[in-house]
Amino acid sequence: MPNMIFVNLPVADVEESKKFYAALGFTLNEQFSDENTASLVVSDAITVMVMTRARFGEFTKQPQAADAFTAREVINALAAASREEVDALADSGLAAGGTVGGETQDHGFMYGRSVDDPDGHRWEFVWMDMSAMEG
Repeated sequence: MPNMIFVNLPVADVEESKKFYAALGFTLNEQFSDENTASLVVSDAITVMVMTRARFGEFTKQPQAADAFTAREVINALAAASREEVDALADSGLAAGGTVGGETQDHGFMYGRSVDDPDGHRWEFVWMDMSAMEG
């Protein structure tokens, strides 16, 4: 079994988050989803778990989760196969209730755009021309 990454995010509305992440092409895994949690599969190795703040608190044992609108704890970056895929992902996220998370970064060999989900969690979609890195 390959190493897997589970990104766990506290959200205000699980249903709204499911719509946002479905627009990015993430697939709902019903087996690990309920009214308080949604398991959204990005790939064989990556899953995003969105959960109510109360459910999230059961895992952290802390009184509250950080508010992603006022503080940035993490930036989730997802590699894309092309510049066009970066644009498609960002545009889909924006159309599904996300907001622009920062300026477009275009360095020729690297291109990226950021979108904040409806709860303020930042997602960067990045393409890199690996042949330009080979020297």
